[in-house]
Parts: sequence; C-alpha cells; structure tokens
Amino acid sequence: MDKTAIRDAATVIILRDRATSPYILMGQRGANAIPTLCNQRLSQDCDGDLTTPLCIAAIRELWEETGLILGQKAQWQGPPSEAWHSFAARGYIPSAEHLTFVFRAITPPGRSRRFDARFFLVDAAHLIGDIDDFSAASDELSHLQWVPLHQTSEFDLPFITEVVLAEIAGNLGRPDAPASVPFFKNDDESSEMLRLRGYELPQ
Repeated sequence: MDKTAIRDAATVIILRDRATSPYILMGQRGANAIPTLCNQRLSQDCDGDLTTPLCIAAIRELWEETGLILGQKAQWQGPPSEAWHSFAARGYIPSAEHLTFVFRAITPPGRSRRFDARFFLVDAAHLIGDIDDFSAASDELSHLQWVPLHQTSEFDLPFITEVVLAEIAGNLGRPDAPASVPFFKNDDESSEMLRLRGYELPQ
C-alpha cells in the first residue's frame, strides 16, 4: 500500500484575450474572499477549511514565478512574513476575488511525491501592471511566454496539465462559472473522476 504523504498544492493559470484569441502564460521549470461557489467547491472532500491557505499559496506562487500581482492596493495589517516582503513592498495585499477554481487532482499512488493540487484560473485583466513584464519573477520558471491556447498541445506538458487546459478551453464561451469542477481523485483504494458542484459529495 502506498504511504507517500499527499501535500496540498495550488496553481494559477493565467488567461488573456479570452473573447478573441485566448493565450495562456507558460514557463519552463528551471485576501480577499474567493467567490462563494468556488469556496464551496474547494471545501468539499477536505479535512478542514483550506480555502484561504490555498488561495494565498496560489497568489504567492503567481508572484514568485511570474512577478505578476493579483491583489489590491492596501496596507498590511502588521509586518508581512519574509515570503511576502517583495509583494508587500509594491503596496498591495493579496486578493482572491478574481480567482476561479477550475480543477482538482490527486497524484496517483506509487509516485515519489504526491500532491492534492487545486488549479485556479484568473483573467490577465485582473492582474496589476504590465502583463508582458516578467522582470520581477524569480528564476524558478524560465522562458515565460504567452502561448495561444490551441497551441499548448504542442508542448511537452504533464498529462494532468493537458487535461486542465482542455477543461479551460471547453468552458471559454461560458459567461459564468461552470456547472461543476472536475476532481480526479486517486487514493490507495481507487481512482475516479468526480464533479464538485458546491454541495457535499455523496458518501
């Protein structure tokens, strides 16, 4: 039986020009309240309320890897932690208001590292500053570039990333949140694809 610990993780996918010619920001590896429906879906099948820490982790990852800010102009209540110094220095606090929860996947058993990953989507129009300026990014990602969504399949992507991008592409025309969020649930007993709809999963 696989006993590898499963770590919670969060990732933000940035979409620009949704209505005309959609692009996704991609790289090569080298808060305010989130909307109510997303909050409900994030809370399903979880031990405790992870909504706030997941959203904060996603916004911090976005800042560290791209140098792009998702937040609002405001003063921090007390000194920020070391991980947030550079973000706070720009005069912003993190805000999850425009994050949309779009996918959840647990790494299958047998892998050396396993994650319970939540994928968020944000429209580039909600980011602060020049969305083509990555000068504040760390060196965790290289070759940051905007790639047409229909061309992402030409890249060597992890399988789950391909599935998430396909889900995003399938919902581009929707003016509101999708009816449900896919949950690729892998545990030590079974693997199944569930749909998170904002209420408790059946037992």
